[in-house]
Amino acid sequence: MRGNPRPGFWRGRRVLVTGHTGFKGSWLVLLLHRLGAEVTGIALDPAPGPSAFAAMQVAPLLAADHRADIRDGAELAALVRAARPELVLHLAAQPFVGRSYREPAATFATNCTGTIHLLEALRGLPGVAAALFITSDKVYRNDGAGRAFLEEDPLGGADPYSASKAAAEAAVQSWRASFARELPPIATARAGNVIGGGDFGEQRIIPDLVRAQLAGEPLLLRRPDATRPFQHVLDVLRGYLMLTEHLAEAPDRSPAALNFGPLDGEIRVRELIDFWGAAMGAPVDWRQEQGPVMAEAPRLGLDSTLAGRTLGWLPTLSTPEAIAETARWYATWRAGGDARAHALAAIDRLVPA
Repeated sequence: MRGNPRPGFWRGRRVLVTGHTGFKGSWLVLLLHRLGAEVTGIALDPAPGPSAFAAMQVAPLLAADHRADIRDGAELAALVRAARPELVLHLAAQPFVGRSYREPAATFATNCTGTIHLLEALRGLPGVAAALFITSDKVYRNDGAGRAFLEEDPLGGADPYSASKAAAEAAVQSWRASFARELPPIATARAGNVIGGGDFGEQRIIPDLVRAQLAGEPLLLRRPDATRPFQHVLDVLRGYLMLTEHLAEAPDRSPAALNFGPLDGEIRVRELIDFWGAAMGAPVDWRQEQGPVMAEAPRLGLDSTLAGRTLGWLPTLSTPEAIAETARWYATWRAGGDARAHALAAIDRLVPA
């Protein structure tokens, strides 16, 4: 049996979520609200255009909704103190590889220095049972060999996004080693290529697909034969919450970092497109992008054995099921349906209380 977060653990708990206006953050607020938590969010405004936060009407579910930049350490510390959190999940980030090439300094300032600002805000703060820092599957030093990464593999990254997330991992490790007595139990969670309804991010395969279909244009793929560990957002968030529970209740037995990857491994981008077409009953019109494309690792996979052994976590959805679940959310959204109700029904079905 696949484990799930326990409502009895989360009910009535004060939970601080950074990055709550983003794609994963919006789903996390919905899930925490369903579990009975009182959620405070700290984030920038959603990016212009459609967003999960707006489409799923997340704002009314929050106990407090703050707009702040985690690069401002003083403001962040003041908001964290005022929230008096019992549990913290840090998702705020500059999450786009392409943007990291255009804005490398800002990417490092958000992903690494912003993480340090939160670590400092938590030092000496009473009442915090655990804090989880979300990084990425791209923190690993990728030699392109195709072996699924284990938690103890070397970290690093060539592009600024990957390197900034590896730097955030190093910061968490350093603060844990240097200031353990002043900090709550802390750990990092590594997942990537998370899919689900409401992602409208730049240079991501499913948002690009949705935009192309809305415009009646063929989808342009940079690397159709690149492999990635695509997985549904709810499976990943289940893992985050289960790790947070374990960290709070058994800190001496909790791993410092955990991978969360799909049960059936990585697939090629062109296979994702085929699965989407099968779910929607019509093939996707696509073309391979011509000319120079952004540098990216051709293969990427995660070994999640440790998460299964430690937490009893396994994905609920196979990769084709995750793609179909995602496609159905966008179909509801495009038809003007109730995107929040659709998401909550998925939560009740896939993460039963």
